[in-house]
Amino acid sequence: MVLPFPTIIKSIWLRLLTVILTVILAFLWVMLSATPVAVAQEKTVNYTKTNLQNRDFSNTDLEGAVFAAAEMKGINFQNSNLNLAIMTQGIMPEANLEGASLAGALVDSVVFNKANLKNAIFTAAIMVDTSFADADITGADFTDAIIDRYEVKRLCQRAEGVNPVTKVATKDSLDCN
Repeated sequence: MVLPFPTIIKSIWLRLLTVILTVILAFLWVMLSATPVAVAQEKTVNYTKTNLQNRDFSNTDLEGAVFAAAEMKGINFQNSNLNLAIMTQGIMPEANLEGASLAGALVDSVVFNKANLKNAIFTAAIMVDTSFADADITGADFTDAIIDRYEVKRLCQRAEGVNPVTKVATKDSLDCN
């Protein structure tokens, strides 16, 4: 049985409309159910290439803040929340990060020479090409942090203490033998 020409065209149009409506409904469903991924970006503070020498940010919530290429000699981040912060190419000699949390932070190419890192939390932080010369790392937790192997060896030579928050020994967090 052969359908008349107008019936074939009507059938094709109905199928086409069904496909178009299905695509539109699927698109609307996805768009209406989507949640914003970058909600934390709304409160992000950007200190890129800023001179922050000797500034006091103690006990401050700076989660997700950006300190890229910032001059931070002598800065005070004691007990601050710096989780997910970006501190790439930061200059931080003699900084105070005692008790600060930098979990998941990007801390690559940073100079922590003579810094106070007592009881700091660097879990899952990316810390490649970072210098810790003469930094006090007593009780610091580096669990799952990405650190250059030669720097880990240097840190293991002076690793001691247990982090009071995570209860992890500094030597264990660095996988010192």
